Amino acid sequence: MGKIQQNRSWNAIKANDSWAIFKIMSEFVNGYEKMSRIGPCVSIFGSARTKPGDKYYELAEKIAYKIVNHGYGIITGGGPGIMEAGNKGARRGAGTSVGLNIELPFEQHDNPYIDSDKNLHFDYFFVRKVMFIKYAQGFVVMPGGFGTLDELFEAITLIQTKKIDKFPIILVGSEFWGGLFEWVKETLLEKYHNISPEDMDLIKIVDTADEVLEVIDAFYKDSSLSPNF
Repeated sequence: MGKIQQNRSWNAIKANDSWAIFKIMSEFVNGYEKMSRIGPCVSIFGSARTKPGDKYYELAEKIAYKIVNHGYGIITGGGPGIMEAGNKGARRGAGTSVGLNIELPFEQHDNPYIDSDKNLHFDYFFVRKVMFIKYAQGFVVMPGGFGTLDELFEAITLIQTKKIDKFPIILVGSEFWGGLFEWVKETLLEKYHNISPEDMDLIKIVDTADEVLEVIDAFYKDSSLSPNF
């Protein structure tokens, strides 16, 4: 490739980057406008690959149902699996059911249990993650893959570094999460001192829907719940 052609290619990349800023801005503006009206919600995360009938699918639906009966809405990633279960439980409980969809080459498609006026679509993961965190009063994290871990550890990091206010982060399934956080305790905390002891208090590991509600209720017991925006 000649120097002139290289320069043209580089200029095209820079031009595309500049125009992408406007697309990113539009996603933020649209997200802020719609999400600012939803009221207090809890975000539910987990694998898109979890099928109906799986114990964690059924548990996620049950958790969402109980959460909306406590006066919160539900936010999910809007796709299948655990996300579908969360929206399904919210719909069954006649509560707010929000879906933050992301355009992906596989797995992701809208589930049918999202409120029609609360079904948002994003091209950028980082914009979508802002919406999850900014408009949630808590995280319920079911078993999942890399995406679930990404969302979980970003929330923990933002709270740890005081970039956002603390909110309950509840991991459901001790058989799934126990080994990971035992490693965090033994390796990150005790062996290498890469985190502080109080960082371990940022998460709770539970196994039942009732325990999820107990953690949320205990966290907000002494505060007047209102949207955190």
